[in-house]
This record gives sequence, structure tokens and C-alpha cells, in this order.
Amino acid sequence: MYRNKIDLGFPMALVEVFARVLSVMSITLLLLLFQAEAFHPSEIAPREWFGLVFFPIGVIVGLAIAWWKEGLGISITIGSLLAFYFVYGYLLRYHIGGWAFVMFASPAFLFFFHWVLTHTSHEHAVG
Repeated sequence: MYRNKIDLGFPMALVEVFARVLSVMSITLLLLLFQAEAFHPSEIAPREWFGLVFFPIGVIVGLAIAWWKEGLGISITIGSLLAFYFVYGYLLRYHIGGWAFVMFASPAFLFFFHWVLTHTSHEHAVG
């Protein structure tokens, strides 16, 4: 029996490049949304600051780390997104509608797809 890793080569390289391009776009849009003119810290209640640690800060940090350490970056991004929904949706009782927050974190799902496929190996019996 041989243990062979299926070579996906070019398609996986495209997934990785696409994930990186989307992560740069997502980080850029988040930074533009929270720039000084659009972001007024004095209008944010003290209890809402806890949620801001998770989104956008946690998502930005996770997407940046995913460039070098995919597994860790994915965990930080998805964990921050889930924590954000938990803090704002459950603890603070805010209605968070729409998929905008998930879309900003969507490059993490592509990084996850790439990470899973590059870390799995398939065993084939050769007789």
C-alpha cells in the first residue's frame, strides 16, 4: 500500500490567492468603515466596546494571521465572528440582521477550504 497525497496544485493555488485577495479587500473595507470620520467612539456605550473587540478587530487580526498560519487565523476569525454574534445578539439583546458581518469574514471560509484540502491525505491501495 502506498500513501499518496492528491496533488491539486493549480486549483488550490487559485483558492489561496482568491482567499488572500478577498481578505485584503475585507480588511480594507473594514478599516474604511471604522476610520475617524465615520467612527465616533464617544457615541459608543461602554458595554458595546466588548463586542468591538471581536468585530472588526478580531476578524482583521484573524484574516491577517491566516496569511501565514491558516489554522490559527481561521480559528481567530471564526471565533471572533461567533463571539460577536453571541455578545451583541444574546448578551446585549440587539437584533443583528443580515449577512454583512459574515461576508466580511468570508475569506476565512476559503482559507479553511484551502487548509483542509492541503492537510488531508488519501490512502490508495496499489496492488
